[in-house]
Order: sequence, then C-alpha cells, then structure tokens
Amino acid sequence: MATSSHAPHLPPPAPSSTPAHLTSPRSTRTLRKLQSAHALSSNYTAAGNAPSLISQQRQLQHHKSAILRDSGPPPVPLLAAPPQGQLRSRMRADSDSAAVAEMSIGAGAARRTAIAKKINGEDKNSKEELEMLVRQGPKGDLTGSLASLRRSVLLDGLVADSDGMVHCSSFPTLLPASFTDRLFQSQLRIYIWLILLNAPPLRTDAYLSLIHRGASPAYAKIRNDTFRTLATDPLFKRRVSEASLIRLLNALAWTLHDAQSQPPQKHALNTSPTTDRTPPKPTPDPASIYLQGMNVLSAPFLYAARSEAEAYILTHHLLSAHLPAYIHATMPGVHRGLALVDRLLAIIDPKLAAHLAAAALSASIYAFPSVLTLCACTPPLPEVLYLWDFLFAYGVHLNILAIVAQLVLMREEILAADRPGTVLRGFPPLRAKRVVQLAVSFVGMVPAAVYEELVAHVR
Repeated sequence: MATSSHAPHLPPPAPSSTPAHLTSPRSTRTLRKLQSAHALSSNYTAAGNAPSLISQQRQLQHHKSAILRDSGPPPVPLLAAPPQGQLRSRMRADSDSAAVAEMSIGAGAARRTAIAKKINGEDKNSKEELEMLVRQGPKGDLTGSLASLRRSVLLDGLVADSDGMVHCSSFPTLLPASFTDRLFQSQLRIYIWLILLNAPPLRTDAYLSLIHRGASPAYAKIRNDTFRTLATDPLFKRRVSEASLIRLLNALAWTLHDAQSQPPQKHALNTSPTTDRTPPKPTPDPASIYLQGMNVLSAPFLYAARSEAEAYILTHHLLSAHLPAYIHATMPGVHRGLALVDRLLAIIDPKLAAHLAAAALSASIYAFPSVLTLCACTPPLPEVLYLWDFLFAYGVHLNILAIVAQLVLMREEILAADRPGTVLRGFPPLRAKRVVQLAVSFVGMVPAAVYEELVAHVR
C-alpha cells in the first residue's frame, strides 16, 4: 500500500531488540503506535537523557521476567495465536463507553496468570474446541455440532474472569497491561450467544440508519428508564454508557414501530373491488414499542458485545424470536410464567409452596422482575452471563426453573421467617452454577404436560 509523502518517518526498531510477541502481523497497528511513541518521547526527552517509552517498557518486562524466573515457571500462554487475518485487534465499536482505566503491568500479569492457571486440562481442550467451532464453523454435521456446543456449555461452562469476560486466546500475553486491558475483551461468549440464539447477521449501516432517524415515539419512556438500569452495578457502569443504552433501545423501538405499522395482509380470496383496497396503516402505541424490562434485557448484551450493533441484533432476536409473548402490551407470557413458578414450586417443594401460599405470597408478588428479565435484575452481572449461557443453550423457558431453584436455595431462610415476604423483597446474590445444577435436576420432576406448558409460555 502506498504511503503519503507527508507521513512522518518511523525509524524501524532494531531486529535484535524486537520482542517476539510483537512480530506477528496482527500486532502491526500496536507496533506502529509504539514506534510513534518512541519517536516522540525520544525527541522530547533528548535534553534530559531520559529513556524512551519503549525502553521503559522493555526494562519493566525484563524485571517482570526476572521475578517470574525466581518465583517459578512462567505462566502458560492461553492458546496459540489464530491464523493471520481471522481477527482484528480493536476496541468495541459504536459505543460511548468510557475507556478502561490503565492497570500496572504487575497487576495485569497477575490477572493473566490466574486466567492461564484456570484454563488447563479439560478446560483448555474444551475452549480450543469452542474457538475452532466459532472460527471455522461445524464440519458437516450441523445438528451434532450444536448438540456438542450445548453440552460443552452445560458441562464445562465458558471460562471467564471475575468480570464475567470470556477471553479468546488471540492476543499476546506479554504485551503491556495498558494495551491488553483494552484488547482482552469478551470475544468467545458473544459469538456463542449469536450461534445459540441463531441471530441473523446485521450490517452496521442498518443499525446506523435506525440511529439517524432520531427520537422514536417511545424516547421519553426510554430516557426515564436508562439512567436507573443496573444503577448499582459498578461493572456495568464502567463498561457501558447510558448513551449506548439509549441508542440501542431507541433503535429497537423504531424496529418494533415499523413492524406494527405494516398494514395487514390481504386475504387471497378477497378479489372484489370493495375488498381489494389497501387498508390504512395502523398507528403504533408508544406503550407497545417499548415495554418495561427491555432496558434490563439489553444490558447484558451491551456489556458482553464488542459493538452496539451486535447487542442490538441479539436483543431484538431474543425478544422477537424467543420471547414473543413477553413483548405484547399485556405481557401474557410473563403472567403465564409467574403462574408456572407457583405450580412448579408446588411440584418440586410442596412444603415451601404451602408456606408461601399460607402467607398469601404468589409469584406475581416477588418473582415478576426475575421472570420479565430472565433474572438479569439479580446481581452480580457475571453470574447473570453464566446463567444466560445455559438459558440460550437449552431454552429461555428454563428461566422459570432457575427462579424455582433460587427459591429452593433460600428455603431454610423462608421457612424460618415469620414474615417470608420480607425475605423475598430482594433475592440474594445469584449463584448461577448452583442454580443451573438445580434447574437441570428439576427437569425430570416436571410432568410432561406441565413441561409442554413451560416451553410454550414464551410463545
């Protein structure tokens, strides 16, 4: 590619001092930034004989290597780098999220070492298989590959750090922390969600066209909800801005508005002149294009996705294809789900169900937010992501059993309370792994007819 004659000259680094992890073609942009910083800092510090930025970083890396040699073997790298051209090293696009604060190299190395120790043995092999499936697709047997993916999510889970981010092994592990903190974004989970939900591809221009249409008829309602969405969750607030959430929900409202504005289809038998007229387009009600809970349902997608367009298509497809009965103005699916919480609890734990019934506590009183948002209202957010892995793999209808599992985990506290309503005012922090285990064990206890209702309640 030809370069401009006005571009500044970048002196090439000495071959003998270039770190091995910066010679990959994927690191070209990073290397250019380091070279530019080297040239600028060298000119700036020439008078004071201070070392350049690259020199300082190399000194810190040599110091870190010496510490690792003294303390034991070096950390195992996550996985081999993928072939050239399959991944792009970039930050999340189309988002106003504030930049992640820079961490020290020592802290970043400790975090990456912990992740490397966690990914070993079967976990490492499982992650390799998942990454190969995401990159290359299934090899012939689509049904078998999907079944294997679901089984892997259930049995092995997606290995994540304390922020709930699933790291792909695409980036070198010895880059300075100021770079890896930005590059180590969630990659694997969001693509697995796209596969499990069977979300269609979306051009970024299509999402931008919705943004450029301006405020939707539901804009006032959206602004009234966004500022309090997961307001007490520091992880969400650090990574997702309110502006991103407003744009996504406004685009979603426009999409639902357009779908409801379509005139009803003419019947094939209506051929007379009086019945062949095009019916007028209905005017959508703002209350039907943005409903309570949409803000919370879109929040985990924005947190895990690399772009707003990804989060938008996942939110829209979840609501329209997997939870269609949840997005009607009267929310019939949500109310059927609440009734199923009471019925399933009576089947699984009759004593606990009778205790709640004696206190006149139905699921509509304490479980409405959990049913409406697929438990996304219950912190912490990393546990919600783990639970959603399971729900997207085996069906969002299983959220009802996940709520029952949370009640069973609170059983002793509820039974011991004179006023169980005070206990159920807020669910305790989500323990997603234990909840998933209990939900799976409950499936065999549910009669076939009731399970069919459970599957159908979201439609």
